[in-house]
Amino acid sequence: MDEGGAAVGGRPSVVAAGARGATRIADRVVAKIAAQAAREAVGPLPSDAAGPHATVVVHHESAHVRVHLELDYPTDIGGRCHRVRRHVTERVGALVGMEVPEVAVQVERLHLTAAPGVAHGRAR
Repeated sequence: MDEGGAAVGGRPSVVAAGARGATRIADRVVAKIAAQAAREAVGPLPSDAAGPHATVVVHHESAHVRVHLELDYPTDIGGRCHRVRRHVTERVGALVGMEVPEVAVQVERLHLTAAPGVAHGRAR
């Protein structure tokens, strides 16, 4: 192998891991992946609810994620937030190869939904 890493004698060259460089994935790309994972986990939402969005800070191959979402109500808010945290952690880890030590879920708004035939508001 010559100094530039080219093959000598027809054999393929092998470049040491440290000499290959590194791939850096932008925070906004990780945020888009996290938002999509949150959409998958949260399930169907009312038509007037905004879809989940995420912000991410990447530091030393770890992604710290904050997901903002709106939910229908009544619902198991804690259970749904737990599913979002778990799914975002799994998907970001699998697709980007980063550790995700923190996923903070912030519920921005609750959309009151009534069962069929039940009116909104208080009963008199």
